[in-house]
Amino acid sequence: MKNLKKVLAVVLLTVGITNLFQAQKSSASVGLKGGLNMSNLYTKDVDDENVLMGFNIGLFAELPITSRLALQPEVSFTTKGAELQYDNAFAQGTGKFRLNYLEVPLLLKANLTENFNVHFGPYAAFLVDSKITNESSDGSYNFEDNIDEDDLNKFDYGLAAGIGFDFDSFGIGARYNYGLNTVGKERTVLGQTSTFPDSKNSVLSVYAEIKF
Repeated sequence: MKNLKKVLAVVLLTVGITNLFQAQKSSASVGLKGGLNMSNLYTKDVDDENVLMGFNIGLFAELPITSRLALQPEVSFTTKGAELQYDNAFAQGTGKFRLNYLEVPLLLKANLTENFNVHFGPYAAFLVDSKITNESSDGSYNFEDNIDEDDLNKFDYGLAAGIGFDFDSFGIGARYNYGLNTVGKERTVLGQTSTFPDSKNSVLSVYAEIKF
């Protein structure tokens, strides 16, 4: 009799676990997301006027842990960098420092209500390419040059946090990425060690997403 009870308990437990995983699997989703980036390169003295407009586009998956929590891995192409407007006795214009990354965040998503969530977690990114452009008011100093990527860190990493609103298969949100690695590598020239650019990525994003 005791053995029968144990067998029944194991069967019920197995069925319960199976149903749990099937329920989570059935509620998992994938989707497409994209939006607008407002990026900057920050040091100890952040200048919020040097904002570069860009974009992000990619894929995501939502993997439920409980009814309120989910893991959300993503992979996206995202633009970062900074913009500098100058006005002096020699020229007026705008210089742009562009960095393009393939970025992979791993976020914990907490559904505070049926339609509202907060999400946060780490991200890692790989530098795809980089470019400096300049457009002067009279056209005399216009140029577009690739940056020597040997002087830049190929990998970036940091923290991401944001909020979102979900409506069935559609959603919108905003997120801030705080870089923890300097854009430039540490170099030693004539016995002097320095890092240039001695700055880190800072990106505010707004996005829309569609779940399939």
